[in-house]
Amino acid sequence: MLGTTGFLGWSADLVLALTLIATLPLAQRFSRVLDALTLGEDSARSLGIALPQVRMLLVALLALATGSAVAQAGLVAFIGLVAPHLVRRRVSGTHAHTLTASAAVGGALLLAGDVLSRAVVAPEELPVGVLTAVLGGSYLLWLLHRRERG
Repeated sequence: MLGTTGFLGWSADLVLALTLIATLPLAQRFSRVLDALTLGEDSARSLGIALPQVRMLLVALLALATGSAVAQAGLVAFIGLVAPHLVRRRVSGTHAHTLTASAAVGGALLLAGDVLSRAVVAPEELPVGVLTAVLGGSYLLWLLHRRERG
């Protein structure tokens, strides 16, 4: 329930890799739509974007990617929330770049969290979801506090 990578094997890696291969290119294909949506719904509609259909497709892609990851590793809290925020602070540009960089940073954060969770209470293993929840929650609270002051 807390999320761990301790039980993942090659079959889980294959499922996650296939999911990434299936969803990331489709999400990138709609990156211009996401760019248009940052201008607002009215602007996106005026550009000819069929919002209901696009929303359903993007939600389906998100549900497939998230469901696959949760099915394999459990609830590894805050990785999917923190990674895009970290990327947006460093990478400016379109959603095409942000999506790819967020996937890479999310993987790197999970790897770092897994290594750290194995070292914190060695020889026992702290579930990586606990560590990412504490660190990611702290980071998001800091972001909210900073935004409130700014």
